[in-house]
This record gives sequence, structure tokens and C-alpha cells, in this order.
Amino acid sequence: MADFVGFAPTMVLYGGLILLPIGLAVALSFYSWNGIGKMRYVGGANWAQFFHDPIAGHSLEVTGVLVLASWLVQTPLSMALGMFVAGRQRYRAVYAAFYLLPLLLSTAGIALMWQSLLDPNFGGIAWLGEHLGMPFLHQNWLGGNSTALWTIVFLIAWQFVPFHTLLYQMGRKQIPDVLYEAAALDGITPWQQFLHITLPQLRYTIVVSSTLIVVGSLTYFDIIYILTVGGPGYTTRVLSLDMYLEAFTNLSFGYASVLAVVLGVIGIAVALVLVRITGFSSMESQREGMA
Repeated sequence: MADFVGFAPTMVLYGGLILLPIGLAVALSFYSWNGIGKMRYVGGANWAQFFHDPIAGHSLEVTGVLVLASWLVQTPLSMALGMFVAGRQRYRAVYAAFYLLPLLLSTAGIALMWQSLLDPNFGGIAWLGEHLGMPFLHQNWLGGNSTALWTIVFLIAWQFVPFHTLLYQMGRKQIPDVLYEAAALDGITPWQQFLHITLPQLRYTIVVSSTLIVVGSLTYFDIIYILTVGGPGYTTRVLSLDMYLEAFTNLSFGYASVLAVVLGVIGIAVALVLVRITGFSSMESQREGMA
């Protein structure tokens, strides 16, 4: 009884903030509603529309590319920086404070700052390209079909790599130094130490960071909305942005709820798969066995 009372506030908050909105979204996906008038039950019409909507299909593809690219870019950078910050290099605290600055800035502020820097006519990047003899910098990064999405990937990495750097820094500090000392005595090279000591010991840190990157990438919205609104064309229209535009531009809250449910299901499924294939769920039992 005491355990139930102790968990009750948490369960109430979880039910009110997580389960209830999910249930409402699922229920609303079976209705047609413009946000003002009376809701009209349409059965599975919204779901049928989703499976025949080319824009939604394209948004899923763009979301998949964004998720994969974000993981491939952020993971090695975060790991490398985390190893550096966890070391004993001179002035590493100063370096860490410098590249952790993006964590202190709002996403809207970051988007507006880079929007000015990437302006093809008056932006700082174009100025550098013109005055440093690098003409490839003088282009419309956010307006080109071949550059817009990759520019978004870079900006998202610039914002979130510092956070994942902290995860890897803490993970590296948990590895006993005696393992590296013993490896050095056996003549193991630094690269071999990284492969056979650091990576295995960072297994769960990699899982946590990867899960946050992948699930977070599914819901990137604000920076894309401010910078491109999904353009040019539908080049950067991810599923979360498609959901927003359907709800607040097309006033189709029922169909937007379908997109929300799909996005939520994908996020949960990806997280469960990552936990399953990496054996992350066995971490607690392993720790108990070591104790």
C-alpha cells in the first residue's frame, strides 16, 4: 500500500501528460474536425488518406534520411569530443565551455542566427566565400534542393552534439584507468585500446545517445519550420512538420492526429528495437551480479 501511495503522483502525471494525450490523438484520428466546428465521425477515412497521401509518404522518407544522417554525423563527433574532454589536455575546460555554448541558446535563436549567416546575398558564409577565394560557400544553402536537407542536418548536429558529448565524457570517466594501464604494459596500441576497451565499456552510453538521437530526430520541427518551412518544395518537409501544417494550415486536425499517432508509434518501435538488439535491458541485472 505504501508503494502504491508513493508511486501514485508519478502515475497520475504520467497518465495525464502521456497516456491521455495519446488516447485523445488516437480517438481524434477517426474524426473530421477543423478545430472550431462540430466533430464528424469518419471512421477509417483519415487512415486511408494517409496510406494514399504522396506528401506524407515523402515526409516519411525525408524523416528517415534525417534520422540516419543525424546519427551518422552526431555519434562519431560526440564520441570524439567526449574522449577529448574526458582527458587531461591543457585548457580542455576552456575548449569544452566554448563548444558547449549551443546548449545555452534557444532553438529559435539558433535558427535565426544561422538564417542570417547563410543568407546567399548578405550572410557571413557568402562573405567568407567571396573574400577567401572559396566560391562554393557563396550559394543558397537553404534554398537549394541538393543542399537544404544536409544544411539542416549540420545545424541540428551543431546544436545537439555538445549534449551527447557530455554523455560520452561521463561514460569515459566511468572506465577504470587500470584497464588502460594494463593494456599499455602489454604493448596494446591506443587504437587497439579504443576498439577493445573504450568501445565495449561505452556500450550503454552509445545505446542511450543513439536512442536520444534517433527518437529526437523523429520530432525535429522548430528549426526546420523557421528556416525552410519544409522547402524548397517538399525537400525538408519531415513528418512532424507535415503534421503541424495539416493541423494549423489546412485545419485538418483529424488527419494531423493520424500523422501524430504514426510518428509516436515509429518512435516507440525504434526505441524498443534499439533496446532489444543492444541488450540494454540487461544492464541492471548485470550490475546487480557485479555487486
